[in-house]
Amino acid sequence: MVTRRFALLLALGVPLPALLPSPWLLTLAVAGLAIGAAVLDVLVAAPLTGVTLRRHGDETVWLGETATTTLTVANTSGRPMWLRLRDRWVPSAGADRTAHRLNLLAGEEREVTTTLTPTRHGDRAAVRVTLRSHGPLGLAYRQRRQRWNEAVTPAWTLRVLPRFPSRRLLPEKLAKLRVFDGAVVTRGRGQGTEFDVLREYVVGDDVRSIDWRASARTHDVVVRTWRPERDRRVVCVLDTGRTSAARIGDEPRLDAAIDAALLLAVLASKADDRVDLLAVDTAVRAKVEGGGHRTKLPRLISSLAALEPALVETDFGLAAGDLLRRGHKRALVVIFSALDAAPIVEGLLPLLSRLTTRHRVVLASVRDPETAELARLPASGATAEDVHLAAAAELALAERDRVRALLTQQGVIVVDEPRESFASKVCDVYLMLKAAGRL
Repeated sequence: MVTRRFALLLALGVPLPALLPSPWLLTLAVAGLAIGAAVLDVLVAAPLTGVTLRRHGDETVWLGETATTTLTVANTSGRPMWLRLRDRWVPSAGADRTAHRLNLLAGEEREVTTTLTPTRHGDRAAVRVTLRSHGPLGLAYRQRRQRWNEAVTPAWTLRVLPRFPSRRLLPEKLAKLRVFDGAVVTRGRGQGTEFDVLREYVVGDDVRSIDWRASARTHDVVVRTWRPERDRRVVCVLDTGRTSAARIGDEPRLDAAIDAALLLAVLASKADDRVDLLAVDTAVRAKVEGGGHRTKLPRLISSLAALEPALVETDFGLAAGDLLRRGHKRALVVIFSALDAAPIVEGLLPLLSRLTTRHRVVLASVRDPETAELARLPASGATAEDVHLAAAAELALAERDRVRALLTQQGVIVVDEPRESFASKVCDVYLMLKAAGRL
C-alpha cells in the first residue's frame, strides 16, 4: 500500500513535464519512477511477521483514577524496521494516545505506554494493535489483514472498580463502631454482647461486673468485660433490574446502591462480621459467599465492578430462594432496590413473611429529589402543564409512602434517603442494629 507521501510525489512530479513541448513520455517516465520507488520501498520494508508484542501494566483501577499499560514491541526480523502502531481500546477505556511511530534496529525492543482514564466501571478490554511496516523512503508500507492483527495482539483486560465516594465516611463509621465496641468507653454487659476477657477492677466499674470466683482465685478484684457479638452475617442483595437503570442525578440508581453496599461491606468486615453479596434480576448476576475477610472483600468489590443495569423485571423469588436455602442462622439482609409499587408489591411483598421470620430485612432505596421538586407548583404563573406535572409527582410520592407503609407492617426497616446521605444512613442502621444486638 502507498502512503500520502507517494501521492504528494506524484502531484508534484507529474505536472512538471507538461511545461515541455513533448510532455507525455516524460510524464510517464516520472510516474514510472515514482511507482518503481514505491515498489522498492515496500520490498525493503521489514516483514510484519518479525514483530512480537507483549503487554504488562495495571489490571485494576478505581473509576475516576488513571491506569497505565505498557506494550513491548520487539523486532526479530533481522533488519531495521520503520513501524507505525495503533493500540486500540474500547472507547470507555479512555485511552489518551493510541498512535505511535517506532524505528527499531534488528533485535531491538521498545516500550509504548498508554494512559487510561475509564469513564465506566466494569471490564475494559484492549481491542487490537494495528501494525504497519514502512520502507525507508516512506512511500509504501506493509499491512496485514485485521484478523492477523487481532491474533498477534496480546490479550489484556482492565477491570474498572466502581466509584466509591462514600469512602470518606469510613473513619466516622469506624469511630462509632469503636465506641460501642469498647475501645473508647468502658465495656459493659448488654443485649447483643458476649464475654471478652477478665481484667483488674478500676474505680468506676459496675460492681455487678465483678467475677467473685475469679477474684477469689487471683486474690484480687477482677471484672468481666464484654464486647458486641462477632461473626454476624450481612447479606447485600442488589436489584439489577430495570428500576436500577433510572438516573438519580447524573448516575444510575445502581451506582448509588453499589457505593452504599461497598461502604457497608467494608464496615461490617472491620467489625468481624461476614458479608455476602447477591445481585439478581431475571438471573443471578453476581454471588459472593464463603472465604475469610481478607479474601472475600476483594472478590466482592471485583464482582460489583461487573454489574450493569438490565431492562427486565426483577425476579425477587431468586433472591428469596437463595436466602432461605442458607440454613437457619439469622442474618441481616439489606435489599438495595427502588420503592416502586409494581416490583415491590407484586414481586417482593408476597415473599417477605418468610424472609422476616428467618432474617432481619432492610430495604434501602435512593430517593429522587426531582420528584419532590416537580410536586411544587411555581409561586406565580403556574400553567396547566405545571399543574399536571405536580399532580403526577404527588401521586408518585403517595404511592411511595404506601409502599413504605406496607413494608414497615411486614417488619422491614426502610431506608429512603437522597443520594448524598444514602450510604451513610444504610451504615447507621447497621450500627444501630449491631449495638442493640438485633442482627
